[in-house]
Formats: sequence, C-alpha cells, structure tokens
Amino acid sequence: MHHYNWESLVGCFNELDGKKAVGADGVTKEAYGMKLGPNLIDLIARMKRMAYIPGPVRQRLIPKEGKPGAKRPLGIGNLEDKIVQKMTQKILESIYEPIFLKCSYGFRPKIGCHDAIKALRDHLYRNDVRTVIDVDLANFFGTIDHKQLEIILRKKIKDEKFIRYLIRMFKAGVLTDGELTISDEGVPQGSPCSPVLANIFAHYVIDDWFENIVKAHCRGQVEMFRYCDDFVICCQYDYDTERIMRVLGKRLSKFGLKLNEDKTKLVPFSRFEAGKGNKQGSFDFLGFTFYLGRSKAGQVIPKVKTIGKRFRSKLKKVNEWCRKMRNQYKLKEIWKRFRIKLAGHIQYYGVSFNSKRLSMFCKHAIHMFFKWINRRSQRRSVSWDKFNLFMKRYPPPRARVCHSLF
Repeated sequence: MHHYNWESLVGCFNELDGKKAVGADGVTKEAYGMKLGPNLIDLIARMKRMAYIPGPVRQRLIPKEGKPGAKRPLGIGNLEDKIVQKMTQKILESIYEPIFLKCSYGFRPKIGCHDAIKALRDHLYRNDVRTVIDVDLANFFGTIDHKQLEIILRKKIKDEKFIRYLIRMFKAGVLTDGELTISDEGVPQGSPCSPVLANIFAHYVIDDWFENIVKAHCRGQVEMFRYCDDFVICCQYDYDTERIMRVLGKRLSKFGLKLNEDKTKLVPFSRFEAGKGNKQGSFDFLGFTFYLGRSKAGQVIPKVKTIGKRFRSKLKKVNEWCRKMRNQYKLKEIWKRFRIKLAGHIQYYGVSFNSKRLSMFCKHAIHMFFKWINRRSQRRSVSWDKFNLFMKRYPPPRARVCHSLF
C-alpha cells in the first residue's frame, strides 16, 4: 500500500485521458485537477484509514465489432476511482508480469495483437498441425467469480489492506439507468484494472493448467495462443483434440466460466491434407481469418486476411462517418480527419497476405468519401478529375504491410 503516495497518484492522474466519458459522480479531469493537491491529500488520508470506498461503475452498452445489433457493456468509473485503479493496475502488473506465460498476449506491456498473430501463423507454418480448436468463452469478463479471484490473488499477495481494497473494487456495483446492481461475479470492461485482473484469472484457470497438465498428457505437440478471452489451440493429433475438448468445458465450469458451444469449433487445418487436395477449414482470430493458401512457389502455407464481416462493418462505419461529417467542416479538414482514420485501419490490418483486402478497403472508403462530399448541397460540387488533383496534393495513406508475419 505504500505505493499509493503523492508522486505515484499525480503520475496516474496525468496519464488519464480527459476526453473520456465521466463516471456516475459527473467529475471531469479538468474539474478534479483544479484542486489536485487537496484532492489527492484527502484521497491518500482516506486510503490510510480505510475510509476510501470506490463508487459504482456507470454502464453503457456499445455496439460489438462485426456483430450487427449485438452490444457489449462498457464500465465507466468515477475519476478518483480511475486514479486508484491506474495505480492498482501498475502494482498488479509488477507482481504478475514475471509469471505470465508466453502463450498470453492480451493487455500486456510491450506485447500486442500482432505478436499473437505472428506467433500463431509461425507455429502453423513450422509445425505439423492437424486440427485447430477455435475456443469462444461466453461473457468472460461478466462471469469471473469474485471469490475464486480473491483466492487466486491471495496466492501471491500478502498485504491484507491491498486485498481488502481489491474486494471493495469488485463489490462497488454497476449503475444501469439509475439502478444499482451488486453481483458476486464479473469485472467491468473499460476500467484500468479489468484487463490485468482478467489476465490473472485466465493465467491460473487456463494458461497454467494447459502448460503443466494438458501438455503432459498429450501424445503429440499442442500449443495455445490466447489474447484475453480469445484463444485457439493447435493440435498435432486428433486423439489429443478429442481429449482436450472433453476436459476443457469441465475445467472452465469449475471456475464459473462457460464455453460458447455454438461458436467453439474444431477446424481441420492440415497443410499435408490440403496439399493432397482435401478441403480444410478456416478460423478467425483478432480480426483476421486464418486459412490455407498457396505461396508463389506453389507450396501450401497459412495465410491471413481481414474477416469478411469485419471488413463490411468497417466500411459501413466509414459510410456513416462521411455522411455525418460532410457538412461539419471544410473539405480540407474533413479529408485530414478521414486520412487519420484510414491510416489507423492500415496500421492494424496492414499485415502480410492481406494487401488485396486492404487495398479494396481503401478504394471503397475513398469512393464513399467522394460520394458524400458531393451531397453537401443540391449541386455536384467536385468532379472525379478535380478530386484526383486534390488527392495528388493531399495524398491519402497508402495501403502497405506494416507488420510482416515472416
């Protein structure tokens, strides 16, 4: 608890994004910062005498990426709670980062989505894989059992005050449309602490069990790649695949987690079988579809491309954004913002083998932009020739490979 001091909490306050939505108390970063000194002195004093009680998290439902109509809950905490949670996140990371395994990639310092994608593709290319288990957990963040998480945390943490504050954080409750709900399970998505707490839970429930128990009982090579609640298991033999599928659901239910039976599937993914002409499957992981294709030399290799649903949903968002923004600013300003958004898409989806789909996205997005700027008035304001000259002067970001997978 000695880490919750003046210097550390000021640093946590400065790291918070002032543009984010405010919590249930309505306090903004700017308002809190006007009396930052007295506010933090009071906060530290309350924490020392165990008088600090986290407020309830305000819940908002936001659309799920690539799933029209589906929504996921996002928790928005009070600003003071965000400061405390930011420091809690740093302490938990310093304790658990050294013991996290190589198979875990989600929400860890200096490790990201593209590291997981590259490692998975590399394993599929270099090793004899027959089947991939594409695992989908049902409402992972919302079903983490508080009592089980407390037991897991006590294995490494001996500071009783720190544990008590973590328990208070779990029991703070969720505020939805003015109604407070307190549950014995779930960590709200969106709070600074949620990702590291979810990783700690998944480490003991899934990673450690898989590395030390499952691998020891398998005949062939099995490997797991996990990004938070999204993970796949690569198996060399069908015998191992069947055994893992039999025990995986039991293992998860022991800790209050559930498999999404409709979405968890076995995917045939053998390069050897594909080379003989036998049809193989594909699976999705972190926004990309993994499939078996041919290299320029004719060799069967694993490739990736943007998920079809994600591709279409992103274009819909571009279309909606262009429609809303067409009359908000002058053309140069709208184009500047559009280029930033397009560059962000290229930065994530610009990986090896995905050039064709990435170029298609950029082409469609630019045509949508052109369509909507010509609907700012009843007259057609810009011809395609004029727009091409405009793009020569202010070129859009080029579709390129930002992350090489080999």
